[in-house]
Amino acid sequence: MIVVTGATGNIGRRLVGRLLAEGAAVRALTRDPARAALPAEAEVVRADLTGTDDLAPLLDGADALFLNLAAGGDGATARLVDAAVKAGVRRIVLNSSIGVTDTPADETNFISRMHAALERAVRDSGLEWTFVRGANYATNTLAWAASIRESGVVRDAHPGARGVPVHEADLADVAAVALLDRTGAHLGQTYQVTGPETMTVAEQVAEIGRAIGRETRIEQISEDAAVEAMSGPHLPKEAARELVRMFGGTVDAPPFAPSDAVERVTGRPARTFAQWARDHAADFS
Repeated sequence: MIVVTGATGNIGRRLVGRLLAEGAAVRALTRDPARAALPAEAEVVRADLTGTDDLAPLLDGADALFLNLAAGGDGATARLVDAAVKAGVRRIVLNSSIGVTDTPADETNFISRMHAALERAVRDSGLEWTFVRGANYATNTLAWAASIRESGVVRDAHPGARGVPVHEADLADVAAVALLDRTGAHLGQTYQVTGPETMTVAEQVAEIGRAIGRETRIEQISEDAAVEAMSGPHLPKEAARELVRMFGGTVDAPPFAPSDAVERVTGRPARTFAQWARDHAADFS
């Protein structure tokens, strides 16, 4: 039995389907089972990880746990690690961030700081573990969907910011291999999972335009305007400012290069951003 947190998220939904296709028993955790729309073969269980309920029953009989910080925040995921130990779970595959470097630099921004702390908790648990450190999620560009639908224009402070956007299906595929591993080849491994190419924000906007058959363009705005647009109930203004400045720093020096982790783990090349844009064309149309 494999427990999947964030089962209705972009990665989780793909992972549930992949695990079921491999014949695994899956317990999918979600806040609202009635709206989950997951395959009937999955055991869909209501779970509000941000609450104070005992988490141990969610892991009863489980062999492995896919842990995603986005499913409940750092406090909830740390509690899940403790519950996994008590429930006798054998393995955790953690969806982490490529921003984690195992150096003092991990304390310089909130993304790497949170993920590094959770990685330490998993290591200290004594359970088997694999870390899937994802690069720039291609799904982050869904934040542009409304603007592209309305005007074909994306407003961003740093059109030349560079990254290596990764398809959520690749993150799910790498996680699935680690969760199902019977040889021990992936235990204690840290995989930096990226897309196959470095791209600027402007290039990603143009690629979405090609996928939907419509002209799209980018309009540069100030950092302050970008912070205001990005911040909200789930992202404090100071955290948004950190992100905007971090993206600005990649214009001249991309923080990491494309890796071959997807191909090494799954046996096939990573999906391109062009494929991601075609897969999500309906979201922008």
